[in-house]
Amino acid sequence: MKDYLFIYRIDEDTTQAMANRSPEDLQAVTQQWMDWIGGIAAQNKLAERGNRLFPAGRVLRPGGVVSDGPYTEIKEFISGYSIVKAASMDEATKLAESCPGLTFGGNVEIREVNQL
Repeated sequence: MKDYLFIYRIDEDTTQAMANRSPEDLQAVTQQWMDWIGGIAAQNKLAERGNRLFPAGRVLRPGGVVSDGPYTEIKEFISGYSIVKAASMDEATKLAESCPGLTFGGNVEIREVNQL
């Protein structure tokens, strides 16, 4: 089994729409995420649950140049991540297909972890 990083991305419009949902709706979305991650864990394929990320941050460039980030010219940002175990990229993609974020316009980037 290999490790695959799921990078969850969401755009600003979706973030604003989520902010306007009722507490009950937000709880339902949270439960969908918990159920999905729990299903992966039940298959013994969850290496690390990961975390959500705040949208703001900093970017450090060569020469010590620091700017606010992520990049202001992009419309979507990384909202979180998880690490799963799968035999292949195809299997990892199959695990990601039922990600709740896809139902409200987000996407999942799937990357194989290159162990050092």
